[in-house]
Amino acid sequence: MDKAILFPLIFLAGFIDSIAGGGGLISLPAYLFIGIPSHNALATNKLSSSIGTIVSTLRFAKGKAIIFEVGIFSVIFSFIGSFIGAKIALFIPDNILKIILTILIPIAAFFIFIKRPKEENNSLKNLSNLKISILSSLIGFIIGMYDGFFGPGTGTFLIILYISFLSMDHVKASGTAKIVNLSSNISALITFIIGGKVLFSIGLTAAFFGIAGHWLGSGLALSKGTKIIKPLIIAVLILLFIKIIFDIV
Repeated sequence: MDKAILFPLIFLAGFIDSIAGGGGLISLPAYLFIGIPSHNALATNKLSSSIGTIVSTLRFAKGKAIIFEVGIFSVIFSFIGSFIGAKIALFIPDNILKIILTILIPIAAFFIFIKRPKEENNSLKNLSNLKISILSSLIGFIIGMYDGFFGPGTGTFLIILYISFLSMDHVKASGTAKIVNLSSNISALITFIIGGKVLFSIGLTAAFFGIAGHWLGSGLALSKGTKIIKPLIIAVLILLFIKIIFDIV
């Protein structure tokens, strides 16, 4: 029965994450809901989400929706940041980590909810190569560390920051966020595997549902573009925020 609840939620998380990010706000609580300890939930969530993200990343790359001059710097520094974040998480006792996660989930949802990105103006070409490199690296490192330690909302944060600071359009911001999110996921996953926290039997099965969600979602994002990405970001954040508030109360 627990898995009957878990796997559809992983599919939904993958679908949403591939389009607007924030799928972890569904998948991580789903793992915790079925009674998996915090460290194992974080680690197993990284496994299923990493595999699913590979699929949506490939679809965005095929659709030429990834800006690699931004992505390469973000990827490198997100990998480093995620490793640091995951190592910090492993040092925290499970009961303390669960309290921290309970606090971080609504905070992440709140900041994603209130931070509305400005309209894209496609002015990345007006920025110097140095500024692009510095901003891409900082965004990658900070969000990568957040992803390694916690995770939910990573993709959405990346999309918002790319649009806000690099003036990327929604589709290319979403596509570029995928390769960065994949990098930070893999870095944290390696750290959790070494720490012996990944539940492969559950995570690999869940990954198939995540793959299906990512495949459908990324295809929809490429075909519908901003028309589907912007409304879904808003709708998802409202629903998740309401859900988290009810969970706390």
